[in-house]
This record gives sequence, C-alpha cells and structure tokens, in this order.
Amino acid sequence: MSRTKIRAKLTDGTTRLRLLIQHPMHTGRQRDPNTGVIIPPHYIKRLTVEHKGERIVDCQLSTAVSRDPHLAFQFAGGTEGDLVRVTWEDNLGEKDQQETVIHPSKAE
Repeated sequence: MSRTKIRAKLTDGTTRLRLLIQHPMHTGRQRDPNTGVIIPPHYIKRLTVEHKGERIVDCQLSTAVSRDPHLAFQFAGGTEGDLVRVTWEDNLGEKDQQETVIHPSKAE
C-alpha cells in the first residue's frame, strides 16, 4: 500500500498538485522519549514529479522537512486525463511511487 496521496486539479489552464506523504522524517537529533537513545536519521532525500513522462519537479529534501510532509506544486500545460507520477526515495533506500490523473476543478 502506498504511503503517498496525490490530488491533481485543473483550473484555468493550471494544474495544482497536492501531495501528502506518510513518513517519519527523523533528523537524527531526536531522542526516544522512553530510552533516551538517539533515533537514527530517516528522511526523504529525493522527490520527483513527472507529467507525460517528462520530469517537471526534482527536489532534494533534507531533515528540515517535517514529519508527514504536505507539498503543493502547480504547473501549466496539463490537460484533463493526463497522468502525473510522483516518486520518492529516502536515505535508507525505501521508495514509493504513486500515479494519478488530472481532474477538472469543480465550480464553486
């Protein structure tokens, strides 16, 4: 089961992409509250977003990002039904990939 949730909405020619990633994002400076032992670093180090097979976002993340990151991007050129793929890898080699299609924004 993926730990990444994606929403892609098209409004006035702009695609708004929202991501929620379940990840502990440990900095390596926190201590276990029960034992006092330092928790080893465990954070997402690279995140990419692809639209129609072309990389449109390529991020290098660090320990400065909070637990369960919520990220948002927007780009021009998307159309309803286009595929968007998000991939990330953390410093321990864990990876996740999730895809969605662009949906039209509902009138408000």
